[in-house]
Amino acid sequence: MNRTPLYESHLELGAKMAPFGGWDMPIQYEGILAEHAWTRGKATIFDICHMGEFELRGPTAEADLDRLITQSVAGIAIGQCRYGYLLNNDGGVLDDLTCYRCDKDHFWLVVNAGTCAADADWIRSRLSPQTVFTDITPMTGKLDIQGPESRAEMEKALGVRLPDLKYFWSTRVMLDGTACLLSRSGYTGEWGYELYCPAAEVERFWNLFLEKSAIKPGGLGARDTLRLEVGYPLYGHELSTARTPIAASHGQFMELKKDFIGKPAVNRDLENGVPQFLVGLQLDSKRAARAQDKVMSGDKVVGEITSGSIAPSLGVAVAMAYVDKALTQPGQRLEIDVHGKRLPATVVDLPFYKSGTARRKGS
Repeated sequence: MNRTPLYESHLELGAKMAPFGGWDMPIQYEGILAEHAWTRGKATIFDICHMGEFELRGPTAEADLDRLITQSVAGIAIGQCRYGYLLNNDGGVLDDLTCYRCDKDHFWLVVNAGTCAADADWIRSRLSPQTVFTDITPMTGKLDIQGPESRAEMEKALGVRLPDLKYFWSTRVMLDGTACLLSRSGYTGEWGYELYCPAAEVERFWNLFLEKSAIKPGGLGARDTLRLEVGYPLYGHELSTARTPIAASHGQFMELKKDFIGKPAVNRDLENGVPQFLVGLQLDSKRAARAQDKVMSGDKVVGEITSGSIAPSLGVAVAMAYVDKALTQPGQRLEIDVHGKRLPATVVDLPFYKSGTARRKGS
C-alpha cells in the first residue's frame, strides 16, 4: 500500500485510514458530516498527493495530446486548465483528467491514482519521438484547499495576497519561498485551489495552513459526499471502459471537430443513441443507496446505482445511476432495491446542490 508524504501527519491527527486506489488514505478526522459542512461554509484542506501528474514537453506535445485526449488541447491558453477524457480505441474511458498548459510546448496532465501507471504506459506508447514525457508524480505534492473562505484563509497563513485567477486557470507562484503551481479548481463545487509543490515541501505547507488559519483537514469521505452533491463523476463508478462518455456527459468535454482516439465509437453513440444515461436520483428518505443497487420501475430492472450517499447539505439521500433512456426525464418516479427493500426516488437535474461558490466572481 502506497503512502503519501503526509501519512504520519494523518495518524497524529487521529485520522481514520483506509485503502483507496492503492494508497493508504485518510477517510475522516472529526467526522464526514462535520468536514463536509466546514467545506461548504469555511475552508478545508485535503491531501491529494495520491493523484498522478505527467509532464509533456516538446514541439509535438500539443499535437500528440490533441490526438490522445478528448478536449481541445490546441484551444487551451497558457495558464488555462481543461477537463476531459482519455479513451481507448473502443471509446471506453481509460481515465478522466485535467490538462494544464504551462507554456507553448509545455503541458501537465493530472490523472487518477488508480489508473496512473496504466495511463502512463498508454500515453508513452503513443507519443512522437520529439515529445518528452516525464511522470512527475513521485516528486510532486498536491493539496486541495476548498471552501468559500479558502482564499482569505490561505492568504492569512501565507502572509501574501494570492493572484486573481478565473475558474480553471492556473499560474506559477512563489509561496513561502517555494515555487508552486496554483490552480483555481477543485472537486467540491466550492471556491478553492489546487496547490502543487515539491513533495519534500508538502508537509510544511500542510502544517502552515493548519496552524496559521481556520483551515481544517478533510478526508476522502467528505470529499466524496461533496463531489456527489454537485454531480461530479468518480472514475470506476460513473466512468469506466464499459461505456463511452456519451452516456455520462451527452458529448460535453469533447471537441468533436478534431480527431482523437476513440472518436468513431463516440460518434456512433451520438448518432445511434445509447440505451441508458446517467441521471441524478433524489430519494424520499435519508437511507442511502450504494453502487450496484438496482433501479426498478415496477418489477423491471431499469438501471443501476453508480454512487449514493446522504447529501448533508440537503438532508436527504441522493444517488447517481445509469437508467434506461425512456425513464430519464426529471420528475420520473422510480425505486431502488436496497437489500430487498424498495426506496422511492425521483429523477432530478444535476447538480443536486446548486449553491456552490466554485464559479463565483471575485474573491
